[in-house]
Amino acid sequence: MSGVKETDIRRKVDETLQTLPVDATWADVMERIYVRQKIESGLSDVAEGKTLSVAEVRKRFGLSE
Repeated sequence: MSGVKETDIRRKVDETLQTLPVDATWADVMERIYVRQKIESGLSDVAEGKTLSVAEVRKRFGLSE
């Protein structure tokens, strides 16, 4: 997540932690943070035009239309 301010990351982690139940495990915490990071990374890719059409994906993987 280059280009993201450390304070922004800390705020997002805090927001994420606030959504967890009180009996959350470390695995729950790690999963929630991992999923959020992957979603934000994907949204960033979309904003930067780093996407493929369904047809392009099908072609790359040799799938039928």
